[in-house]
Amino acid sequence: MGNSPSVDGRAPVHTFTSSESWIEGDALRQLYDAAKIPGMRAVAGLPDLHPGKYGPVGCALLADAVHPAFVGADIGCGMGLFGLDIAARKIRLDKAAERMAEACDGTWDGDIDLALADAGLEPSAFDASLGTVGGGNHFCELQAIHEIVDEDAAAASLDRKAAYLLVHSGSRGLGFSVLERILADGLVALDPSSAAGRAYLANHDVAVRWATANRATIARRAAEALHANHRRIADLSHNFAEVRADGVLHRKGAAPADRGLVPIPGSRGTLSYIVKPLADAPRAALTSLSQVRPRVDDRACGPHQVGAGRAGAQPVRRHRCLRGSCANGRGGASCVQIDRSGDRRSGGARSCQRGRDVQAAGHVQKGWWRGRASGHRQPRT
Repeated sequence: MGNSPSVDGRAPVHTFTSSESWIEGDALRQLYDAAKIPGMRAVAGLPDLHPGKYGPVGCALLADAVHPAFVGADIGCGMGLFGLDIAARKIRLDKAAERMAEACDGTWDGDIDLALADAGLEPSAFDASLGTVGGGNHFCELQAIHEIVDEDAAAASLDRKAAYLLVHSGSRGLGFSVLERILADGLVALDPSSAAGRAYLANHDVAVRWATANRATIARRAAEALHANHRRIADLSHNFAEVRADGVLHRKGAAPADRGLVPIPGSRGTLSYIVKPLADAPRAALTSLSQVRPRVDDRACGPHQVGAGRAGAQPVRRHRCLRGSCANGRGGASCVQIDRSGDRRSGGARSCQRGRDVQAAGHVQKGWWRGRASGHRQPRT
């Protein structure tokens, strides 16, 4: 796929963080080690960059070959945002929490075969997990909009009065089985046009579709528990690879910035965002955004503020969004802020400095209910 660019014997590395972001040294080491791999063309480290099992998480990697380890075991893991046809003010939180916990606990008793057929999927040995959230940092969360700054930009997708579901889950045991088979003989780099490369990509694509169906089924279970209908607003994987004209782009903990709105959750007690990627984002970001809000503390600590990227390296703090992309810096998006604290606050996105890069901003009340359904627990990578 052409000659790989090189800087001191490695592919060029660009990081999108500020001096206030917490980036572990091991994550940077993994990022630069990945850049030294033969055939690597470009590497982008995003604001939530942190160490992973096989390589950095929170990054995008453009290479000549397919590197299954950089996608990881939870192929297709991502975020799905779903709107409910029920007014948020009508929801009794105690009853909603009880119903959702009961409905989403354990395996799904719905028509799995029909759900798979609707997604264009064949049955697999892992389908008992369809509709389950899993372990780790996966969740299904009930939300309501607190404030929208740019009504015109949000009008097509967001209803101020409605309730929402944000679902974070992936391909469960299916994705792990794909990686396990391919790494049976060690770490590999596959020519995407080879038989082995095509076989991996085919299995990878099935796992991505299965993960999308899984999030939709989780949302269906939660919506039914609330006696509501649901509609998908955005659903994006952040662990996957795609073959492009300029190489194979691997996203690990990185959402695509070329497919519409991107949900970016924070941790409990902090803001999250629904962002609209910018058309003039830097090419070095490899059309990718952070999968979650960046941190200014160790991942074991509760974050209190986040750093924007290199658009002036301005900090993004709770209840503020600054010019650029709020959670992702010059990597490129406008935002809707989300409050997970559980209490309503004033201010928030009203203090947004509306530079030319910001297209839509608001913030959303969260913290009503977050639950994890049981099922086959997947290894974390």
